[in-house]
Amino acid sequence: MQPEYQGSDWGLYNGDCIEVMAGLPEGSVDCSIFSPPFADLFVYSDSERDMGNCGSYSEFMDHYRYFAENLYRAMKPGRITCVHCTDLPSRKGKDGFIGLQDFSGDLIKAHRDAGFVYHARCTIWKDPVVEMQRTKALGLLYKQLKKDSAMSRVGMPDYMLFFRKDEPNPDPITHTPEDLHVSEWQELASPVWMTVQQGNVLNGRMAKGSEDERHICPLQLDVIERCLRLYTNPGDVVLDPFNGIGSTGFQALKMGRKYLGIELKPEYAAQAAKFLTEAESSQDGLLGDVA
Repeated sequence: MQPEYQGSDWGLYNGDCIEVMAGLPEGSVDCSIFSPPFADLFVYSDSERDMGNCGSYSEFMDHYRYFAENLYRAMKPGRITCVHCTDLPSRKGKDGFIGLQDFSGDLIKAHRDAGFVYHARCTIWKDPVVEMQRTKALGLLYKQLKKDSAMSRVGMPDYMLFFRKDEPNPDPITHTPEDLHVSEWQELASPVWMTVQQGNVLNGRMAKGSEDERHICPLQLDVIERCLRLYTNPGDVVLDPFNGIGSTGFQALKMGRKYLGIELKPEYAAQAAKFLTEAESSQDGLLGDVA
């Protein structure tokens, strides 16, 4: 299977991630970094293949478990999958109560059921004032403290969940003091990443024409960079099965890795190809062919 878009060091498939992963050689991916659809919180397309275009939360998780099994097959032994997520708000009209869905916990269960070892979790700090302004969540409104503070809550962080394909690793990920200093490791090893720049996303990094597609919630580039620093070597193949506009690939190529992306929505795939081409041009095609 050939990708619809490709460069010297990257390939981007415009298709269903489960079908594409099924066509990848077993054990061919060094690291996967992605932000999956947040159940039915956002609907990116009307395609029946869109995992976020689901009838219920339980239906989404049924699909995700099948996805996790295919991802496990594609991963190399001993290597790491990095999954960005947050817990999800429940809605009175749909769920019957106002509260939270343990989305991170359900993702952990799905990956463990597929064979992965739950390796670690990092909490990514987010400003509750920004969350309140964006969502108008009842629990974050100051006036709710006067009315009934039992319905007030703390803000919702993001999480990066790490999973390991727990088989002997024939290709260790190695670091030297020159490429990962002990002071940097101490920050990366923190269970809470406090210094992620919330606005450091691919949408805002380049000039975009009026016809360009804007992704709803791109992952911060510095989060991707930290995952790449921790869990990849230069030249490794990095996979994002929910490519979006290409944030993972953009950062991976900038850091001298190879990249495979899968994106269902044609508009996002076309926009991502522009970003990936731009990122690769800064590396002068030094790495060789991933397709």
